[in-house]
Amino acid sequence: MAQAKKAKAAPKKAKAPPKKKSPKAVGAAAKRANVPARTARPKPRSRPRDSGGVDNVASLLDHPLVADLLAVGAIAAVAAIADHRVNTRSGRGEKGSKHAMKAAGKAAAAAIGRRLMTEVEEIRKAAKKESEA
Repeated sequence: MAQAKKAKAAPKKAKAPPKKKSPKAVGAAAKRANVPARTARPKPRSRPRDSGGVDNVASLLDHPLVADLLAVGAIAAVAAIADHRVNTRSGRGEKGSKHAMKAAGKAAAAAIGRRLMTEVEEIRKAAKKESEA
């Protein structure tokens, strides 16, 4: 029986040694070698720089309506900060500069919005009078 088992058993094969992994640096260098070199492109001619954008912003800031809106917003912000200080000292308001700045920003935005709406209404009334005449 021992001989029958030997005859039926398949011959054992030798195991292959584990494959060695190539270092990544060699792989990266090999990948870079396949990339074609960049050719120099001619630079487009640059236009002479004009300060049109800066001049436009400066002229906008010189406009009387913008100056008026900034003044209205600043006055509202200062008033909100003063109100916050009074309320904080009397114990009615929340403490902290974060709350004061938030209130000042809201007051300034509201004041600027009201002033803009007033200006728009005046323009509409003037246009309506001109169209009727």
